[in-house]
Amino acid sequence: MLNVVLFGPPGAGKGTQSEILLQRYGLVHLSTGDIFRANIKGETALGQQAKAFMDKGELVPDSLTISMLESEVVKHPDSKGFIFDGFPRTSAQAAALDSFLAGKSSAITCMLALEVDEEELIKRLLNRATTSGRADDADETIVRNRIAVYNRETSPVANYYRDQQKYRGIVGVGSVEEITQRLCSALDTFL
Repeated sequence: MLNVVLFGPPGAGKGTQSEILLQRYGLVHLSTGDIFRANIKGETALGQQAKAFMDKGELVPDSLTISMLESEVVKHPDSKGFIFDGFPRTSAQAAALDSFLAGKSSAITCMLALEVDEEELIKRLLNRATTSGRADDADETIVRNRIAVYNRETSPVANYYRDQQKYRGIVGVGSVEEITQRLCSALDTFL
């Protein structure tokens, strides 16, 4: 089973590249943001619990996030593998994911981290605000804060996978095709 953590700051191109990798490798895309939204919209018990935290502006606890993710994984018993997008965000989440996958006789294959400098990220996000109407990308101050939060709170999880020799940094600048080629070349070394 091929299980990939697609990693990078906001605006790095994870969503764009996920779609391509899904088709090429026959994987299932698991985005924690999408999972949260679907559970909240579907008014599931997990969604209602998550919404209670989100409505107060708090982070959804790891245990709840992991429960939602696990429920999605088990919906795809015949999958060739998964692309985890937006998860794990902490070393504790990474360890919990490893434990869950081990219980399914599987493991994370690798972390592919799209590396893009901050000014390029800001340019991309501000552009995305005009092309896709995402309000959270329209304010440069908010964009810079999101990147700072990523750098401070999320990027350290890369060390978890570095320690396991599963981390691959990928230059995330260039054409979509060039970046895809870099990702596939790195991913193919794990097959």
